[in-house]
Amino acid sequence: MDTSEKRFMCVECGYRTAHKSHLTAHMRSHTGEKPYKCDQCDYSATHKSQLDRHMAKHTGEKKFICGECGYRTADRSSLTVHMRTHTGVKPYKCDQCDYSTAQRGNLDRHMAKHTGEKRYMCGECGYRSADRSALKSHMVKHTGVKPYTCDYCDYSAARKFHLDRHMAKHTGEKPFMCGKCGYRTADRSDLTVHIRIHTGEKPYKCDQCDYSSAQKGNLDRHMAKHTGEKRYMCGECGYRTADRSALKSHMGKHTGVKPYRCDQCDYSAARKSHLNRHMAKHTGEKRFLCGECGYRTADRSSLTVHMRTHTGVKPHKCDQCDYSAAKKSALHKHIAKHTGEKPYMCRECGYRTARKSNLSEHIKTHTGEKPYKCDHCDYSAARKPYLDRHMAKHTGVKPFMCGKCGYRTADMSYLTVHMRTHTGEKPYKCDQCDYSATRKDNLEKHLIKHTS
Repeated sequence: MDTSEKRFMCVECGYRTAHKSHLTAHMRSHTGEKPYKCDQCDYSATHKSQLDRHMAKHTGEKKFICGECGYRTADRSSLTVHMRTHTGVKPYKCDQCDYSTAQRGNLDRHMAKHTGEKRYMCGECGYRSADRSALKSHMVKHTGVKPYTCDYCDYSAARKFHLDRHMAKHTGEKPFMCGKCGYRTADRSDLTVHIRIHTGEKPYKCDQCDYSSAQKGNLDRHMAKHTGEKRYMCGECGYRTADRSALKSHMGKHTGVKPYRCDQCDYSAARKSHLNRHMAKHTGEKRFLCGECGYRTADRSSLTVHMRTHTGVKPHKCDQCDYSAAKKSALHKHIAKHTGEKPYMCRECGYRTARKSNLSEHIKTHTGEKPYKCDHCDYSAARKPYLDRHMAKHTGVKPFMCGKCGYRTADMSYLTVHMRTHTGEKPYKCDQCDYSATRKDNLEKHLIKHTS
């Protein structure tokens, strides 16, 4: 729709619409007017639909129900959107590319990439956004208002979906369910991302190379490789990163704060994902399932990496040679071969390594520490992969399966090596001749021929 068809314009910020009622509602974002008032508390809203949703808190009524998974809601439009997670319908389509989405707000945000238009403006500081909800979140910096309040504790939030996620801690309710594997979550956006594990959809595409991702955060991190931009900075030491979550984790080094606490023991973590992995030790729950071989894990990122053993995808690429890897840690290890850099040193013996995790494992050779213990016998190990392999002797479980020939193993690294018998890949290359090998130990044996 061009601007000639959007004849109603906001004189404050230039927002245009084809509907007078939309302009009336929009103007309330400038005036602060909230004409729809709750008759049971002091809540008021700019839109009637917002009041309707609020009233459900008083009545508890959730009259709209999903016939597929039992999800209930007080809001018909929420049910309509929810049903698209089952049907896969994406009615909002971009007229400039092949992008489509289940929600109108997502399309509006996407269109801004084509037009560059950022029609929502903050009257306090001039910040502009293509997304109304982003402006609302931004305004909290000025007002400090967090209108979404928890009924069970003193938590409050600037955005409703943050409150919805929080409420699940009290109620345990996880209304959003995956029809493929039964995974449940309290957060619709988590389900949307999860579904992509099954569909392989990667809607976030880099406009400078062929990289694509299932999550926007991953694309943002990738883009920093092209731009070199690291906009998040630590005020303590000057550390910079392209990733906000990486900065949060980094800040824990200075503050020592570990806000994510286990309610069953004294464990605490700086990152929620670490707590989630820890909690699986108590519950035994492994909710992420591989549809190819039945492998299960408590950690979404572990499933993402596991799926690459089936797909062969290696998204982590070396910018100095043609090496690529399925795991970021493998790429870091490889890069050290080019740079020769080994910043991590053992104070006991001077051993140096390019990886912090290698140093941690090495230190155990001095201390004798073996923190990974078997529940069935007195075996203990210095490294978790050793314990995983040992446990297979008790359980017989071999969760890693080759999709080509059905070979199964208890160890992911064994499957990785096995897959090379099908692909012909030989990543370990001799730098003195044209020999290459599927396994590192084979290369080491070969190198003796050159040195002897």
